[in-house]
Amino acid sequence: MLNKVSDSVYYLSNQDDKERPALGLVCGDKYSLIIDAGNSPQHAKDFLAEIGKLDLPPVKYAVITHAHWDHFMGMNEFGATIIVNRRTNELLQEWQTFTYDDSSLEKYVSTNRMDAKCMEILKEEMPDRDSFKLDSPDIIFGNTLTIDLGNKKCIIEEITSTHTDDATIVYVPDEKVLFLGDSGYGKTTNSLFHIQQSLLVPMIEDIQKYDAEMSLLGHESICDSAEMDLYWKELKSASQAVISASLAKAEEKFRVENKREPSDNELFFIKAFVNDQIIQSQ
Repeated sequence: MLNKVSDSVYYLSNQDDKERPALGLVCGDKYSLIIDAGNSPQHAKDFLAEIGKLDLPPVKYAVITHAHWDHFMGMNEFGATIIVNRRTNELLQEWQTFTYDDSSLEKYVSTNRMDAKCMEILKEEMPDRDSFKLDSPDIIFGNTLTIDLGNKKCIIEEITSTHTDDATIVYVPDEKVLFLGDSGYGKTTNSLFHIQQSLLVPMIEDIQKYDAEMSLLGHESICDSAEMDLYWKELKSASQAVISASLAKAEEKFRVENKREPSDNELFFIKAFVNDQIIQSQ
């Protein structure tokens, strides 16, 4: 079931048990645009089935927010013009060379070219894939791109991100809705989950220049501006407490500066920034 944000903006909720991110939909008078294509062809088909229940303009465009498999593996299903930034296009080129039979998938996992969860999902949801090939994107943009769906504009921009180096966001100005993909998350390097401290403030500045009343991160429910402001505030307060690879010192610095204990979220972020200090020192 699609969640209705406004008469022209919808999203399909994330499903953590199936590694499915939230998928967005923006509708103009003439066309519709989707944000992210799902983690498998079946995920995309489920999304299209929900879209088909409503009287909406045809899907003409699909924006891929970044080149992580759970956001693009369903893109062949839409028959849409696929839009990516330059870096995402570079990263997708490897996936376009892949073959997807069982033995190939197992080889990619064993050589760390594919996540084991991706293989599991594809085997479960796409049994007939011996001849499957991932399509190539159609529009490759740099910096920003504006798409007019018919009295409904979408601003597509590549931004700094603590999650990937190819993050794209989509803003709908007259709705004040912002689709963030996974841009506001951290990442795992050398088995350590971390948030890149040096990129935090530039990322937040890139995002907060948009006047967004509602924002959607890829693995959350939609958030209003107060909830997002709190999220950024907690990230910044946690980052300011971390100046070394010592978790104990960071926690103490947080207590002194804020005159309180860190919340559960802030403690999680502090640990992620400490891990970043560890990784940067290696």
